[in-house]
Amino acid sequence: MSLIKQTFNFIHCDVFASEPYSGNSLAVFPESEGLSGDQMLTITQELRHFESIFLKQTNGRICPQVFDLFKELLFAGHPIIGAACILHKQSGTDSERIWTLELQAGRSVQVTTEYRDGRYFGTLDQGRPKMLGTVEERAEIAQAFNLGALADLPLEVISTGLKYLVVPVDGGLADAHITVPDLETKLNSFGAEFAYLFDVGTFEGRHWNNDGIMEDVATGSAAGVVGAYALKHGLAQPSESVLLKQGHFMGRPSALIVTPFGTSGNVERVTVAGEVAFVGQGEVIAP
Repeated sequence: MSLIKQTFNFIHCDVFASEPYSGNSLAVFPESEGLSGDQMLTITQELRHFESIFLKQTNGRICPQVFDLFKELLFAGHPIIGAACILHKQSGTDSERIWTLELQAGRSVQVTTEYRDGRYFGTLDQGRPKMLGTVEERAEIAQAFNLGALADLPLEVISTGLKYLVVPVDGGLADAHITVPDLETKLNSFGAEFAYLFDVGTFEGRHWNNDGIMEDVATGSAAGVVGAYALKHGLAQPSESVLLKQGHFMGRPSALIVTPFGTSGNVERVTVAGEVAFVGQGEVIAP
């Protein structure tokens, strides 16, 4: 007797990219009801995108789960923007849409999507950032990333959903890499989960998984943190968009449009936006 194997459709898209095969790739599963967390992680590891997003849609509610190659993430920027643009494409309308995605732990976020000039564009409102404190171990952090002198600005832990240590640099990104085996432990001691290197002169960034093996092409969750940091320290103006570049060193140039609101002393919210290009679609058999 043969067993019926359950299959799930997915869409492959590139986020923060105007054309396919650039930006940050993503697998979106519009309907994932019936998949367990372990199955979602296995599928993500099989597809080898930096992250995959799985949607469950019930009675108008959209509940996503995001996985990287190691675990489930409570928040991630590029998968949420990519998923919202996929939903817009499937809706068959050219009108602007607003999507509310209900994340884990009771938090929800809104994404505004547009279809313009033949492309889809998503804007994620990351809400009010949490300023979690500064870090004094400048020489230790510089050595951990093979950096020279850091920019004359504080190292600061900020969160819009994930806790990033912002490491401000003034050049030297090309030679940067993680040099220590216990980076995650060190970051946790500062109250951070990840680190993001931010060139304050060129508005370009780099980010790796804490093991240093996988570099991220475009980090939407960190882009909101950078927007808050830039407004607080006079690198950006209130309500004015700045272009954050990432992925250049990997041959996958990405463009993240970041807009902070409020004042330097009170960053009220940050939005992160970008284009989404569609690459293909397929289906997988449930593990």
